[in-house]
Amino acid sequence: MKKIALTDLLSIEEYNAQRPVIRQAMMEHKKTRRLHLGGNVSMHFEDYMVMRYQMLELIRAEKISGEEDLAEELHAYNPLIPDGKNLKVTFMIEYPNETERKEKLAQLVGIEETISIQIEGFDAVHPICNEDLERSTEDKTSAVHFMRFEFSDDMIAAAKAGAKWAVRSEHVNYQAAVDPVPEEIRTSLVRDFD
Repeated sequence: MKKIALTDLLSIEEYNAQRPVIRQAMMEHKKTRRLHLGGNVSMHFEDYMVMRYQMLELIRAEKISGEEDLAEELHAYNPLIPDGKNLKVTFMIEYPNETERKEKLAQLVGIEETISIQIEGFDAVHPICNEDLERSTEDKTSAVHFMRFEFSDDMIAAAKAGAKWAVRSEHVNYQAAVDPVPEEIRTSLVRDFD
């Protein structure tokens, strides 16, 4: 998948002029990139479009314009874009009530290791988690984890041929599954393998 280049970015003025249209398109795109796993977990599958949009929003909010500063942001955002053999996910544990959230994060230590994506006919794939820094302690997990799921060529071929997908959490305190993954999401994710 294409990475973001300096030439893919817009000036703050250009972005402000196009922002309503870009934002609407992004909201539609994100519908096919978000998977709810049970009632309190969501998986946000990152790609070029999402990362470019997030960069444009950051540039606008922080008023970033220098080429060196922009290059620094590219260095931070580009690793979150899939490279053709994987999916990259921002995994979010969502409990609106702060007291309940603290309690649940203590009960869900290690949940990030129990998540899997299975392409029909193959073993489940578990993620490589939080490569930038550790996000859990013995006492609690983080509400946000970054995941990379790596797939074999055969899995990718099956996915492109239309094989069904399943996503699961098998944590002792949070068991949930989406089986099969909705077609509009599956179709969007298969494009990450190009």
